[in-house]
Amino acid sequence: MMTTENNPRVSVVSPTYQEVENIPLLAARVNAALANDSYELLIVDDDSGDGTAAVCAQLAKTLPVRLLSRTENRGLSPAVIDGITHAKGEFVVVIDADLSHPPEKISEIVTMLANGEADFVVGSRYVKGGELDEDWPWYRKINSLGATLLAKPLVPLADPMSGFFALRRDGMPQKNLSPIGYKIGLEIAVKAGWPRERIREAPIRFDDRQHGKSKMTMGQQFNYLRHLRRLYHYRWPKRMELLQFTAVGGSGFVLDVAAYFALLAVGVPHLAARALAFWPAVTSNWFLNRIMTFKTRVRTEAKKQWFQYVAVSIAGFAINWGTYAGLTLQTEFFAEQHFVALMMGVLAGTAFNFISSDWLVFKKQ
Repeated sequence: MMTTENNPRVSVVSPTYQEVENIPLLAARVNAALANDSYELLIVDDDSGDGTAAVCAQLAKTLPVRLLSRTENRGLSPAVIDGITHAKGEFVVVIDADLSHPPEKISEIVTMLANGEADFVVGSRYVKGGELDEDWPWYRKINSLGATLLAKPLVPLADPMSGFFALRRDGMPQKNLSPIGYKIGLEIAVKAGWPRERIREAPIRFDDRQHGKSKMTMGQQFNYLRHLRRLYHYRWPKRMELLQFTAVGGSGFVLDVAAYFALLAVGVPHLAARALAFWPAVTSNWFLNRIMTFKTRVRTEAKKQWFQYVAVSIAGFAINWGTYAGLTLQTEFFAEQHFVALMMGVLAGTAFNFISSDWLVFKKQ
């Protein structure tokens, strides 16, 4: 074991919560993998209360093991960020403590960084040479595949979900990090701004944990979807606003139709029903756009903003209807193709509503 206590070349950061049985096994395998290198193993523990501190103190007598104990802002992603912040090495490797990632691959991954082949290296299950534990249940494989497909547009990685990754400590993004849940590697890869060719993968075998219980819950998976939404907004803000604005408009259309038929069912005349059904739909659209699509915009007083949104929506409907009427009355093709004319009107009205909402109703900072 080579070690320079105050200036190791490699920092291995492992976030933990109730992984006390795995820590000695992890430390032994990391030490064997980096026997000819200077390193530290930084255990970042979220106040497990399971004896982790005592185990780390015992290991530190013979191995370069450090403990960073956290009692606030607990969670895997904040733990990794804190670990990288407190790391001393030139190269930082993040690895799970449950032994699902092979510490024997650390040296290969660090070499890729040291040789200048990459700025960010991921241990990948899904490139040539990568493997999954044969005992992994089918539902976890399907879950992993689905989550991977959702993230792939964001980064040039076959395994964007991997929690085993490495980077130069001075390459860590210093701002804009706002992870939710557990996929901090994906967050870093998206926000660091590295060229696509500087992000690489190394094949690994992914094993199921040996001790302890998985921290994966339905809540974590929901947080992953929230995290993806944030990252897509970060990468393509205007496209995502338009997509979400359109989705909200679709939900408003459903509400509009439902309210229309409900009013008819209780005996309201159809013209009055058509006029009245507009109001719950437009109010729902305003509210959802306020709390979701344009969540980060200036928080204008709600009543004033609602009136502005209604005015824009009425103008947008006029453009929608006017486009439809003009096309069907003025051109032979659209006079026969009413549905196409309807869609053209919808597109024109939606474009007007989005641009007006973007510029006038939900103003930027």
